[in-house]
Amino acid sequence: MITIQEIEKAVSQLPKPELDRFRSWFDKFYADMWDRQFEKDVQSGKLDHLADQALEDFKESRCLEL
Repeated sequence: MITIQEIEKAVSQLPKPELDRFRSWFDKFYADMWDRQFEKDVQSGKLDHLADQALEDFKESRCLEL
C-alpha cells in the first residue's frame, strides 16, 4: 500500500498543469464522497433531529426571511 508521505512527495513534484488536473479530480472525488455520506446519513435517519429542529424553529417563528 502507498503511504501518505509517498503521495505527498508525488503530488509536490507534479508540474503545474498536472497539479491543476489532479486538484480538479480530487475536488470532484471528495465532493462525490461527501454526497454519498450525506445521502447515507439522510437515509439512516441520522439527520432527522436537525430537520425536526428546523421545522420547530419555523413553527415558533424563530427564523429570519432570507
